[in-house]
Amino acid sequence: MSKFFYPLIDNPYRKKDINEAVKVLKSFKITSGIKTINFQNTFKKKIKVNNALMVNSGSSANLLALQCLINPYRKKRLKRGDEILIPSLCWSTSLWPIIQSGLKPKFVDVEKNTLNIDLNDLKSKISKKTKGILIVHVLGNSTNMNELIKIKKRHNLYLIEDTCESLGTKFNNKYLGTYGEFSSFSFYSSHQISSGEGGMICCKSQEDFEILKALRAHGWSRGLKNEHKISKQNKHLDKRFIFYNSGFNVRATDIAASIGLSQFRDLNKFIKTRNINRKKIINELNKSKVRDKIAIIEENKGVKASWFGIPILLSKKINKKLFIKKIEKDGVETRPIISGNFLNQPSIKKYNLRSNTKMKNADYINNYGFFIGLPTKPISSLIIKKLVKVFEKSV
Repeated sequence: MSKFFYPLIDNPYRKKDINEAVKVLKSFKITSGIKTINFQNTFKKKIKVNNALMVNSGSSANLLALQCLINPYRKKRLKRGDEILIPSLCWSTSLWPIIQSGLKPKFVDVEKNTLNIDLNDLKSKISKKTKGILIVHVLGNSTNMNELIKIKKRHNLYLIEDTCESLGTKFNNKYLGTYGEFSSFSFYSSHQISSGEGGMICCKSQEDFEILKALRAHGWSRGLKNEHKISKQNKHLDKRFIFYNSGFNVRATDIAASIGLSQFRDLNKFIKTRNINRKKIINELNKSKVRDKIAIIEENKGVKASWFGIPILLSKKINKKLFIKKIEKDGVETRPIISGNFLNQPSIKKYNLRSNTKMKNADYINNYGFFIGLPTKPISSLIIKKLVKVFEKSV
């Protein structure tokens, strides 16, 4: 009899996704092209954003957003040392683009019951140097976006939404990723949809979109709205190779775009299946003897979540390290909630980024929180009962 295994993520790809990639390979046109453009347009239309640009990862999307905010082609831009508020419960590449762009991160605590940024702590951290907020929508959940937007407007701050874990979530019937000046999405294999590797950077203004296009591809003028004008102004150069801006190479391939587009068309179906699976697992856990020893993170008020995993907080009476060791030995894969309190990471000490204030809730989540997978395919009652049995055996 094979050992029980409940993975963080099953193979997310269907035959039809791979067939789309094969079509691209057979076309011999595999770099960023028509499929990438089609995906961008489809994404933009469904999520209801003004502009969408596919990149090679959600991390690159965050990098381009911050680099755009400091870019000399931007009429209003941030200066070296300007502060960006960021939740202490974050991913490394939510944080590092702030540093890499010469800006200063200021850490904010999170809410224990939603995992998202604590708006009261955020308000207390705003200073004259604060110019922006980078929020992380955690595992399909969100803070109160109406309140956040009021704070943003009151203090005239930029908002970057890291939506890498929350594609398809709505707050008050509006998609996350449509509130800020910029938003990032990720299509890594464990997320709501996957293209293998890949991401999307979205923005509101056309000015920012033109800067992002150049930043994505070497700083090239190629494909920009004013490409012809730039060419006329630089007649001494080969018009095919004019480097108008600084830049990176973070383009996606049409292979990734074809898989991503195929999955994106079924996003609603994936969300529905995950929600059904989640409800079944939680119902079974609530009937078990572990119900008083764990807390399941629920949707914040106003949120219609597109869940990514099931985040769980253990009772203080449970030794997390021992509990995780036991359930993983019995076949249940786990991982920290994002990366735990990022202020505990060694890179924070190395770069001298420690906060002067305690992150009480982020520490609690770090010490007692973890999450398990949530499949995009229907899950059987037998698997759920086995999963719960492993939990019961380990408390």
